Amino acid sequence: MILAGGVGARFWPVSTPERPKQLLPLAGDRPLLAQTVARIRPLVPLERIRILAGQGLRAPILDALPELTPENLWLEPRARGTAPVLAWAATEIARQDPDAVMYSLHADHVIRPEDDFRALVARVGALSARARRLCTLGVVPTRPETGYGYILEGEPLADEPDLQAFAAARFVEKPDRATAGEYLRTGGYLWNTGIFIWPARLLLEELRAHTPEIAQLLPLLERGQVTEFFERAPTLSVDEGVLERSTRVAVARARFDWDDVGAWDAVARTRSADTAGNVAVGDAHLVDARDCIAWADDGSVVVYGADGLVVVRAHGITLVAPRERAPDLKKLLAQLPERLREPGTHG
Repeated sequence: MILAGGVGARFWPVSTPERPKQLLPLAGDRPLLAQTVARIRPLVPLERIRILAGQGLRAPILDALPELTPENLWLEPRARGTAPVLAWAATEIARQDPDAVMYSLHADHVIRPEDDFRALVARVGALSARARRLCTLGVVPTRPETGYGYILEGEPLADEPDLQAFAAARFVEKPDRATAGEYLRTGGYLWNTGIFIWPARLLLEELRAHTPEIAQLLPLLERGQVTEFFERAPTLSVDEGVLERSTRVAVARARFDWDDVGAWDAVARTRSADTAGNVAVGDAHLVDARDCIAWADDGSVVVYGADGLVVVRAHGITLVAPRERAPDLKKLLAQLPERLREPGTHG
């Protein structure tokens, strides 16, 4: 399962409802979604890969990834968060193969080296089936990041050269900088990647045990009433609805490089920079500038004598912002006229 919903508002004005961030080449020459499919294909054949997205993305996804067919797409009637959509996916998978293990990936992650990722995913898949655990992958923090969730490692479940897994003792959602710095110093906390691995039937069991707001609607899925299920389902993340309530959650420690490409500042971590720390994409030129990101989709961008800026030109709109404010773009959009909030849709 590759979760490919969302608009990616923090990549305004380039990201739009018709071409959201997962379909943008933010970390290389191909869209993030295409990179995610390519990353898992050596482990999972294409016919067993499903893209979970909204109805409006059918054509854009198939255009961007010609290797896919309509059978690769499972399109949710309404966006309701990861708990309902993964409940739907688990129901369909368990119907086809009662012993299947689900890998739930996000379409907007950058992971390197990919061989290490696949090796760990395969090992954790075997652990989840053997130990009957809902597993997530956690990355050892490298900076006091406030935009990620954290997981505290509990008792060890596996301690092998290629697999270190622990019971999940605590979830913390986006701590402040001082707290994140303390986690970095003391250790024992991992970044929660949101990469999930579990038997499909186990997720359904844990939904029935801990998530009554979804469990009461599962008979609709079993009867094939998918649209009614999504109309009645609450908006809920699988983290909040299941993982933070279940006692059967494990976290496996990953040591590959991982980035949740969540805002413009991530482009500087996922693309090559010049000697002054600048990243330029498209017809962008930086002179006497340091630590800037310049993205030109529509015309040229020139940045001169500036430090630490994001300068983006797309859809007739120019954005200029300090890099440290890039994660706050949702607050900015709330204060703009509608014609600017969704560029490319108002002529």
